[in-house]
Amino acid sequence: MNPSGADPRVSVVIITHNRRDELLYTLDRLAELPERPRVIVTDNASADGTAAAVERRHPEVRLLRPGRNLGAVGRNLAVRHVTTPYVAFCDDDTWWEPGSLRDAADLLDRFPGVAAVTARILVEPGGAEDPIVAELRDSPLPGPDWLPGPALGSFLAAATVLRTDAFRSAGGFSPRLWLGGEEELLAVDLAAAGWWLVFADSLTIHHRASVARDSTLRRTHGIRNTLWFTWLRRPARAALRRTLHLARTVPRDAASLRGFALAAAGLPWVVRERRVLPAAVESRLVLLEASQRASRARQYTG
Repeated sequence: MNPSGADPRVSVVIITHNRRDELLYTLDRLAELPERPRVIVTDNASADGTAAAVERRHPEVRLLRPGRNLGAVGRNLAVRHVTTPYVAFCDDDTWWEPGSLRDAADLLDRFPGVAAVTARILVEPGGAEDPIVAELRDSPLPGPDWLPGPALGSFLAAATVLRTDAFRSAGGFSPRLWLGGEEELLAVDLAAAGWWLVFADSLTIHHRASVARDSTLRRTHGIRNTLWFTWLRRPARAALRRTLHLARTVPRDAASLRGFALAAAGLPWVVRERRVLPAAVESRLVLLEASQRASRARQYTG
């Protein structure tokens, strides 16, 4: 490690779309990190002057402009330019706490069987823990004793550091899914390849949620992607069970209906590309589902 505090092991990748002010704030915070990571931004065809603003204020950032909105695949494009062993993802409204990237690299150095470490998330302003942190910290998944934290079934792209080679070998984020729950497919493919994903309480990322978001479209894509993932990787019985559960529990509105319709339209390619997970990985998903059902039951009866 560089005596000045800079750490050459980690690069940071961000995708953005029409969130100029949020991105600039995040880049300001990243520029203050003692690790001095190289930052690569994929601008997914923003129309609000994002690219020009980044070039003016942060000329040290590697800015990629594919000319269209690639969604999560914008991260794949950025990772092509990563030369460090580890890549840290964050969103344009999240930023890493000083020292966390160094600590993540130390963890990945020490535990070569771990592909990804996910940080705890503090919601700004105020710094309260995001409710999802408790779920990560209390993950029910079993794992080997040597793991440096709770084993996870998936990860959060806005708050995770991964091995660059593992990400590339697994194919990165699927172009089919675009954006919305896109981590789930990559996570199980990493697990199927023998990697472990963990939560690391010692790592921290801050999240100041952007108001520039289309929550309805995100929910539509989330439903579609959940169904596609389910039929791409789960055994038929488990896939049918999850599909029926979604049909019973999602809001009965136009966004949900469109999500199911889009999923059905993709059935031909899903059948062609279907590859069922190894039994050991499937058993983890079954355990996670059982834990989630139990948690919901406690909420209803508590």
